[in-house]
Amino acid sequence: MTDPDRSRTQEFTINGDELLAKVRQLVAEGNVRRLTIKNEEGRTMLEVPLTIGVIGVALLPVFAAIGALAALATRCTIVVERDEPPGDAA
Repeated sequence: MTDPDRSRTQEFTINGDELLAKVRQLVAEGNVRRLTIKNEEGRTMLEVPLTIGVIGVALLPVFAAIGALAALATRCTIVVERDEPPGDAA
């Protein structure tokens, strides 16, 4: 079970055409637990929980959905929830 005190969030505001590349970069980093994509008004367009075992072919539908969102969005925000390693508690 994940401890909510052991996670942190970051937000990135980017253009729609950069969305898929940024999501792929974040997923490749490996410590991302959840991605939320919001539109300019702050409404959630897509929320994707990621687990350690989700890689490769399992992410293809997610990337397709994000690509479709990128075509619709001019500006969006990615909220990234990451797991904190046990030794990094402040």
